[in-house]
Amino acid sequence: MSVSVTPLELEMFHSLPAHTRRCVFWEMVQGDGETLDPSSSVSRGTLESEFDKEAWISGLLLEWGTCGQVAVESTTGNVVGTALYAPPNRVPRARRFPTGPVGSDAVLLTTVRVEPGFDDALHTLVDAVVSDVVRRGVRAIEAFGFSGDREPLEQDLVGLMLGSGMASDTCQLCLMPTLFLLDAGFEVVAPDLYLPRLRLELDEGLGWKSAVERALEKLVLEADISLSAPSPLPSPVC
Repeated sequence: MSVSVTPLELEMFHSLPAHTRRCVFWEMVQGDGETLDPSSSVSRGTLESEFDKEAWISGLLLEWGTCGQVAVESTTGNVVGTALYAPPNRVPRARRFPTGPVGSDAVLLTTVRVEPGFDDALHTLVDAVVSDVVRRGVRAIEAFGFSGDREPLEQDLVGLMLGSGMASDTCQLCLMPTLFLLDAGFEVVAPDLYLPRLRLELDEGLGWKSAVERALEKLVLEADISLSAPSPLPSPVC
């Protein structure tokens, strides 16, 4: 399955996967007084509002520029993955994390998600984010990791750590595994048992270097598979 990655545009919004389109875990905080709009359609104890998510993306695209990358499956044209990022002051949930605040010189990578069967696109999405923000002169990308096995007890604990008394106000689908971020080159700058903050320092050329390294890894893997395949039998000589 061939996947291409392209910057998110507003007209793509309704083709995003359902969870990405509706979940406002990062964009809104209940009981904080700092929601995007006092008339928000998000009801207490839920994290879904397609209207508010579209408004958040629309506002960022207008005021800040590209805030997402989307992975598109080439044969069907379906969006199979997304990466969203923004200045920290546009992400209210970030203020609830015990390992905050995010560095003032960094962009916050909030979510990288793919549909089942498209895990290979995860790092491609991160590479696209890196390439975009490097071109814009950003010095670093930060992200909050999640270290846990998603058991119900841990869900309650993480909910409390994020300033909520109930796990229903915590979307673990929107929390990226710490190991994934470490594998992508991030380093822990604010340790925590469950919710560490990680940072990826950026410099000129980092985006293309990462892409080249991954391409070389893929070529080596394909060569190993080719060498391990059995050789065809010689054709009989008449």
